[in-house]
Amino acid sequence: MRIGRFTHFLAIDWSGAKGARQKGIALSLANASGGPPVLVDAPKGGWAREEVLAILRDEIPRDTLVGMDLGISLPFADAGAFFPDWDESPPSAKTLWALIDTICADDPHLECGSFVSHPQASRYFRHSKEHIGDRFHLENATTREGRFRVAEIAQRAAGVRPVSNFNLVGAAQVGKSSLTGMRMLHRLKGAVSVWPIDPLPDSGPVVVEMYTSIAARGGGVGGAKTKLRSFEELNAALAQLGSAPVAGTGPIDDHSSDALVTAAWLRKIGCDPAYWQPDGLTPEIAKTEGWTFGAL
Repeated sequence: MRIGRFTHFLAIDWSGAKGARQKGIALSLANASGGPPVLVDAPKGGWAREEVLAILRDEIPRDTLVGMDLGISLPFADAGAFFPDWDESPPSAKTLWALIDTICADDPHLECGSFVSHPQASRYFRHSKEHIGDRFHLENATTREGRFRVAEIAQRAAGVRPVSNFNLVGAAQVGKSSLTGMRMLHRLKGAVSVWPIDPLPDSGPVVVEMYTSIAARGGGVGGAKTKLRSFEELNAALAQLGSAPVAGTGPIDDHSSDALVTAAWLRKIGCDPAYWQPDGLTPEIAKTEGWTFGAL
C-alpha cells in the first residue's frame, strides 16, 4: 500500500441540484510540495458535472488523491441489502452505481430524478416532510432519521452529524449529491480507483469520499460550527493543518472554503496509514458501503 506516492490533493465540493451548471461545485488543489491550496477556476455560471467527470478522467495529475464531498454508496449492512425486498436490489456498490446510471440514462447533466421517482426505488427515500417512502425506515428502527452506513455511525461517534443518504430533504441532505456522484463514479470505471471499493493501487488517481465537517474539525473548528465564512477563519484552519494561507480578506462562500480546507486536510493526513485502515472497515463493508475517509 503506497500511500506516500500522492503528488497532488484535489478536494471537490459537489452538488446534486438540477441544472446544467452548479454554483455549489468547487474544486481546490493542493501540491504535496507545499504552498497554499488553490481554487480551480470555474467556467462562467459554475461547473457542469460532466466537466468535473472529464477532469477526473483525463486531466488530473497521475498520482492525485481526490476527496469528494458525497456518499459513494448507500446503507447495506443494517439490512443485508440496499433495498430490502426489492428483487433488483444490487449486491455491491459498483452494481448500485450501474443501476442508478441505467435508470437515469435519460436524465440530463448526471441528474438523478428518474431514480428517486422510480416506482420501487422511491419507496426507500424521504422526499419531503409530507412524502416519506414506506421503506425509508427499517422495521424496529431505533431512529427516525433513516438508515446509516457503518462509516456514518463512526462519524457520529467522532462528533459530527452526517445525514442519511436516503434523505433528500433539507440543507444538510447529501442524498441527491450522492446519487449524482454515483452516476459519475460509474462512468469513471477504469480511469480512477475508488477507495475502499477498489483496492488502493500502486499508481494512478484515487477517489475517496470525504465529509467537509471532518476536515474542518481537523483544522481546529470545534463545537457546532463546521463552516468557515471568512478568509480569516479559513486561514486560521489552514494554519492548524500546516498550510500556507490563501490570499484574501473578508467573506468567502462556503463551497470555496470547504474545498480549500479539505484539500489542505487531505494533504496532511493522506499519507497517514491509520486513515487507510479504520477499525470498522471489513472486506464486505468495502465492497458494499464503502467508507468515509477520515472516519476512524
